[in-house]
Amino acid sequence: MKRPHWPSRTPVDPYILLLLGTVGLAALLPARGTGADLASGASTAAIAFLFFLYGARLSTREALDGLRHWRLHGTVLACTFVVFPLLGLAARGFVPAGILSDPLYQGLLFLTLVPSTIQSSIAFTSLARGNVPAAICAGSFSSLAGIVATPLLAAALLGGGGGGDGSLGGGGFSADSVTKIVLQLLVPFVAGQVLRRWVGEFVLRHRKALGLVDRGSILLVVYTAFSQGMVEGVWHQVSPARLGGLLAVEAVLLAAMLLLTWYGAKALKFGRADRIAIQFAGSKKSLAAGLPMASVLFGAQASLAVLPLMLFHQMQLMVCAVIAKRRSRDAVDPSEAVAPAVAEDVTVPVPAGRSRTGAGTGTRSG
Repeated sequence: MKRPHWPSRTPVDPYILLLLGTVGLAALLPARGTGADLASGASTAAIAFLFFLYGARLSTREALDGLRHWRLHGTVLACTFVVFPLLGLAARGFVPAGILSDPLYQGLLFLTLVPSTIQSSIAFTSLARGNVPAAICAGSFSSLAGIVATPLLAAALLGGGGGGDGSLGGGGFSADSVTKIVLQLLVPFVAGQVLRRWVGEFVLRHRKALGLVDRGSILLVVYTAFSQGMVEGVWHQVSPARLGGLLAVEAVLLAAMLLLTWYGAKALKFGRADRIAIQFAGSKKSLAAGLPMASVLFGAQASLAVLPLMLFHQMQLMVCAVIAKRRSRDAVDPSEAVAPAVAEDVTVPVPAGRSRTGAGTGTRSG
């Protein structure tokens, strides 16, 4: 199969525009009263359905085959769930300096806990002439691990905030939060894996239609979260200066991870193709995984919790597109190149910047 071609420019991800439009709608017409209850119920059902689809799409055989390259996948997981959170904890110093407010910092820390992308990691790795099969498996492992690791890390590092109590942090991780995570995330995912034998082909055959359902579900989650945030008045805590500070901190975070994944993989003696897969899978965060998780974990404060993730998502797409195009023009040592039969025969989904938002499969751009 031919490699996907990235557009000559790096425009704003259209899906980000839809997300921003949804935020604007929630600001102008937030759901209240009965409407809010209906939106909340629909959002809960949408989250469960999303994770069911993620489970139904994840190929168990593909994941098991990828275990043969365990060093690469272990490196990506370490970047995603160890290095990223450590940098997030270090960013705490920007709060006393006045660059970030505490709620924005909590959202930034949550950003560092979510799993990596699949869709955009594959597209960027392919464009840069890297190890595409490794990128597929690394993203799948990260998404699978994130269903358990992200809530546990949130419990340990954020100290709670879940259960809809309206706070980002403090108070401990409640039993209600754990129950919500199990019922809304883990149970649907496991059900999707169990039923994949019977529904997997249907899901793959109707990928485009279900992709629209996925994206619509995420928009509903965003509308519900931001509506609740508007009603609770959380946006009074955000100023333009703080948003500018957040963008600057996220730019530093992304630059640090891109450098660490590239040169760290070199220090670990990975070849060029593997280093490319590690860089793109280990430096990015999944918007589609983070949005529903934040809705479950943070309740009314979910709007602030996902704001850093939404901004980081667009930043990572734009920066990684430039890097991938540059890598594609680099001279390749034949001894480090991926054999064409391996790199070319892998079916690579539509590039993330054009459509979908990634979590475990399905709708993935971020």
